[in-house]
Amino acid sequence: KLVSEVGVGVVAAGVAKAKADHIVISGGDGGTGAAAWTGIKHAGLPWELGLAEAHQTLVLNRLRSRIVLQSDGQLKTGRDVTIAALLGAEEFGFATTPLIALGCIMMRKCHLNTCPVGIATQDPELRAKFAGKPEHVVNFFFHLAEEVRGHMASMGFRSIEEMVGRADMLRVDDAHLNEKTRLLDFGPILTPAASLAPGEPQINTMGQDHFSREATGLDSILDLDLVEAAAPALESATPVSIERPLNNLNRAVGAILSNEVSKRYGGAGLPDGTINVLLRGHTGQSFGFSLAKGVRLEVQGDANDGCGKGLSGGQIVVYPGAELLEQGFVAEENVIVGNVACYGATGGSVFFRGIAGERFCVRNSGAIAVVEGIGDHGCEYMTGGRVVCLGSTGINFGAGMSGGIAYMFDADGSFASRCNTEMVSLDRVDSPADEAELRGYLESHVEHTGSPVAAALLADWSGSVGKFVKVFPHDYKRVLRERAAAEAEGGPAAAAVAASG
Repeated sequence: KLVSEVGVGVVAAGVAKAKADHIVISGGDGGTGAAAWTGIKHAGLPWELGLAEAHQTLVLNRLRSRIVLQSDGQLKTGRDVTIAALLGAEEFGFATTPLIALGCIMMRKCHLNTCPVGIATQDPELRAKFAGKPEHVVNFFFHLAEEVRGHMASMGFRSIEEMVGRADMLRVDDAHLNEKTRLLDFGPILTPAASLAPGEPQINTMGQDHFSREATGLDSILDLDLVEAAAPALESATPVSIERPLNNLNRAVGAILSNEVSKRYGGAGLPDGTINVLLRGHTGQSFGFSLAKGVRLEVQGDANDGCGKGLSGGQIVVYPGAELLEQGFVAEENVIVGNVACYGATGGSVFFRGIAGERFCVRNSGAIAVVEGIGDHGCEYMTGGRVVCLGSTGINFGAGMSGGIAYMFDADGSFASRCNTEMVSLDRVDSPADEAELRGYLESHVEHTGSPVAAALLADWSGSVGKFVKVFPHDYKRVLRERAAAEAEGGPAAAAVAASG
């Protein structure tokens, strides 16, 4: 459904190429009776303008035959239907007028459950007032169709299909023009699409190809190549190394490969590092989706949105290519991974040399992630795992975070103002166990990405460790405290508390 506005033709062509079957051009008139006046009056353009542009653009780009084009927005009469058809529509949407035929009096109380004629209400007393019958709507459409037939006969058309797109049958009524409207040029609207692309169909003549391998691109999926190259690892767990170029047409890379691993080895997957894949370029969305244990994806380039979504034990490493770094590119000052990275990850690890977008590690329940900056809403609803951020963060960090731990490098002491502390506390990294854990993550980050940021922190470890903040969920801290107390006392209570944690 596209709003009638300038440029709607380009949008219509885009969604037709994206395999839409049906496009509705909705005019600025109409709308639900429950909407505010600002949402009804002066919103959008008349459907005639958008419909003419969409039809012409689709025909010009040889796309009109693939889709059904509909128009709506206060269509009331047979004349409206006829004009819509001549401008390119083959279907027509009605809402207000049939509602009036059922008895609606436009009180605009649809959202208040107080409709006085019993249409938009659940109140039994008000519903009893409903006097509409299906025959009323049927009768309205019979009269409408009869009016349309009269207009068709006057122009010599025998069917709606013959009439679609025949804008040459429309003309400007000079009797209704005034001094100002005489200056308008209706030529672009009344240009027949057939004159722009002779021979092209003006109506829907074929269905979209949704499911063939050519249409879906299944034959060119990178994962199929990776599965073939990783055959020794899949068959006998023999380590393999693979190198391939990459572009953002390759979406959800690693998903099919992970499926093959899971079918053969179950949730346990393969030993770490069994399948090593080095990719150079820009990833598509959902890179490394549900990556299985034993699969390591290394990217010299950058990653799109959804990287590591549902990570299930695999490892993802993203860092800039050497050529870019030689040109002076500073990774820690640039976004290298898109939004919603590691959403719902359950295990595995990621190392990103650069900044990640918004909603990093949302609903993470077991993965380890090291990154050099985060956008807004980081670690939202996180329930497990570890996150290490070596740079700044956006607002609302840790909202709804009930488990796991995040180590945040807070060089200027401003992190507390950007953290949602409703469910977490901000502690110092002062225990030997925490220091060892954090240092290990930084060493792994340097090993995998060559990060100078992590290397500098390690080089001055005694001075830098004190600037880290440990984001510790209250509930998780309580469970660990109770578990430690129960284990110290021994007995059945220890097992019970451990099970609850």
